[in-house]
Amino acid sequence: MLPQEIIRRKRDGGTLSGQEIAGFIEGLSKETISEGQVAAFAMAVFFKGMTPDEIVALTLAMRDSGDVLSWAGVGKPVADKHSTGGVGDNVSLMLAPIVAACGLAVPMISGRGLGHTGGTLDKLQSIPGYDVMPDNVTFRRTVDRAGCAIIGQTGDLAPADKRLYAIRDVTATVESIPLITASILSKKLAAGLESLVLDVKVGNGAFMAKSEDAGALARSLVRVANGAGVKTTALLTDMNEPLADCAGNAIEVQNAVDFLKGQKSGTRLEEVTLALGAEMLVNAGVETDQAVALARCRQVLASGQAAEIFGKMVSELGGPVDFMEKAEGYLPRAKVEVAVLAEQDGYLGACDTRGLGLAVVALGGGRQRPSDTIDHGVGLSGFKPLGTKVTKGEPIAFVQANDEATAAQAAGTVAECYRISETKPAAMPVIGLRIGAD
Repeated sequence: MLPQEIIRRKRDGGTLSGQEIAGFIEGLSKETISEGQVAAFAMAVFFKGMTPDEIVALTLAMRDSGDVLSWAGVGKPVADKHSTGGVGDNVSLMLAPIVAACGLAVPMISGRGLGHTGGTLDKLQSIPGYDVMPDNVTFRRTVDRAGCAIIGQTGDLAPADKRLYAIRDVTATVESIPLITASILSKKLAAGLESLVLDVKVGNGAFMAKSEDAGALARSLVRVANGAGVKTTALLTDMNEPLADCAGNAIEVQNAVDFLKGQKSGTRLEEVTLALGAEMLVNAGVETDQAVALARCRQVLASGQAAEIFGKMVSELGGPVDFMEKAEGYLPRAKVEVAVLAEQDGYLGACDTRGLGLAVVALGGGRQRPSDTIDHGVGLSGFKPLGTKVTKGEPIAFVQANDEATAAQAAGTVAECYRISETKPAAMPVIGLRIGAD
């Protein structure tokens, strides 16, 4: 069928067949369909939506536009997790080794920073020698030996998504739930997964600020992933404040090392990480009870097994063999630290989480243009949780920068991101809805 007829049918609210969708994506991949036609298709989907069956077909067609990895012979359930992105969200760094220690194989394909959110790959590149784009032999060997490997998307995984996303980015169609769903899942399915857990962020630091929007996205992702044969559930988690007590690249890696050494217990970060771990174990079928799965995650964290696996992954991918013992000596550090001071007495009532993420970008810890070079040593640290009682002049966070002027400017920006109230705010649950396949 002609591309323009497929566009016309979707524009008029019709339902496309799997064959029509596959043909359109094949043309997208081979560039026999023009950018204008791809843009028109994306806009038609944006306004008219897609049925669940159409989204499954779109996801599978995009998955099949490139390589699909096989983990035959790995001898373990193959699982992964995906986050929709937030500030101080370094969960992947701890979660992968925790569930690997529990017997899962975790080939985790991660991304770079997008907008105000930090990228897992940018964080890992703080580690000297760590190869985020290894060849498939090294990738497979690392998963075999360490149990997990966190790397970037190769050019051969879901290449159709790269072209479609680039066109969506400049045609105001990024927010389409069917297109977001297919974009996320095509890459995950191309990694050869058997099960998946989704961490869908909601709040002022998330791409989905409203619960109803985050819930709609989570339900779409869960429905389509299960429809494509991958056992999947989702948790909606709070992003109205940073998840970790820091935001940056090397800073978040150090935070992950501290976490794996048992120094971040009782935090929101621990609650989210372990809850996702329990979901992964149950989805993979190695546990049937959530409480038992949660206890198992806690056990491998407390025993040091997860920390050992993280260190093994780092060394297998080219990083220092003694990274876990000497992380502070390997990670880059900014030259200047400036405290952000409370401007009055009271309680930390709210924060502009997106503003905090943008402050890290402005420091050089993120990209304002695709060609920008990341400064891995800068960032923010020492965030106090919302609800904390503070006195005027008390530090509520710290800026890590490379000169005094930049640090002072960032400190002012961070201070403006916080609202101090006279009364203590109600505590927000860090984990909201759980969305399953049924």
